[in-house]
Amino acid sequence: MLSEKSTATVRATLPAVGAAIGDIADLFYRKLFTAHPELLRDLFNRGNQTSGAQRQALAGSIAAFATHLVEHPDTRPDVMLSRIAHKHASLGVTADQYPLVHENLFAAIAEVLGDAVTPEVAAAWDEVYWLMAGALISLEKRLYEQQGVVAGDVWREWEVVDRTEETADVATFRLRPADRAAAPDFRPGQYVSVQVELPDGARQIRQYSLSSAPGSPLRSITVKRVHGGGSPDGEVSCHLHAGVRVGDRLRVSAPYGDLVLDSADAPLLLVSAGIGCTPMLSMLEHLAATGHSAPVTVVHGDRSPADHALRNDHVTLAGKLPDATTHFWYEQPESHHPADRTGLVDLSDFTIAPGTHTYLCGPLPFMRAVRTQLLAKGVPAADIHYEVFGPDLWLAQD
Repeated sequence: MLSEKSTATVRATLPAVGAAIGDIADLFYRKLFTAHPELLRDLFNRGNQTSGAQRQALAGSIAAFATHLVEHPDTRPDVMLSRIAHKHASLGVTADQYPLVHENLFAAIAEVLGDAVTPEVAAAWDEVYWLMAGALISLEKRLYEQQGVVAGDVWREWEVVDRTEETADVATFRLRPADRAAAPDFRPGQYVSVQVELPDGARQIRQYSLSSAPGSPLRSITVKRVHGGGSPDGEVSCHLHAGVRVGDRLRVSAPYGDLVLDSADAPLLLVSAGIGCTPMLSMLEHLAATGHSAPVTVVHGDRSPADHALRNDHVTLAGKLPDATTHFWYEQPESHHPADRTGLVDLSDFTIAPGTHTYLCGPLPFMRAVRTQLLAKGVPAADIHYEVFGPDLWLAQD
């Protein structure tokens, strides 16, 4: 809980800090990477830095956390903190990195805001930072303990035992631990980080959803090639597509992620677009394997049937459930495709059963549009769960 004195100061300065937080975040990253270039080379996503997405996500999370402390002093934004902590754990972030962030962030705040940063203002925002950092350090410690690893030591060597070309730009890699030890368990919907060494020596990391269910000695990741046009946007996915074959090894993290099935007995609505289908496939396979009997509605949107990765698995797994229906929307459908499912996903004619839990994954504008439709139908916000591939810009755009 923020102290009473700091609450008043943060409330008074929040508009000014909020208006400048984008500039502060931009300067922070420049200072951090100048002092510690290894962090950009081997930890942070260079594509997200180039696009500005990481800056927006950082600015949004700080502003949202400070606003919550002021407006809801007796609670904590645990959903947001959990999402960040899972991502940090998958990257191997450790507690000793938080002082580095603090040093460079507060240097950026002082430089951007100048004389407005009085000792009182600095102390109040310092308290905000360490409340947020302390919560994340505690959550990340617990996540490491749950996986039975030393903080930050999340990496293992995995061997590629199979590769399947799903579409022209999507491939599935099936992996097993290179030491043949048991694979760590995971929950349907979670992801792993994959670290690869690129030609310039950088060891870049990206997250990929596990596209198969728990229970098998193998793990599957399904990777869409991102055409970056010469930028770092797709350097890892292009590396995997162009250079990784059966027999090769990858450094893969322990599984993390908070988009997981938490109400397996409830009616479910699984809504995805594009490569966002991957966590939904893991959920469907798990539901089929465990005999889920409640209704399941599967919704997916894509450019065309040919672009719909794992389409046959989508249909087959839903068909194994006793009460499941599939609804696919295509912008460029094949002949005989239902006319009312041409274009973008539209749930306006859907009847959502009371108690339905919804899981969303896909591009952010898609998920925001679907969530708006669901809220208008009376679906409680607490029953709508989502996963953003990349920095979570949902808060930054609210």
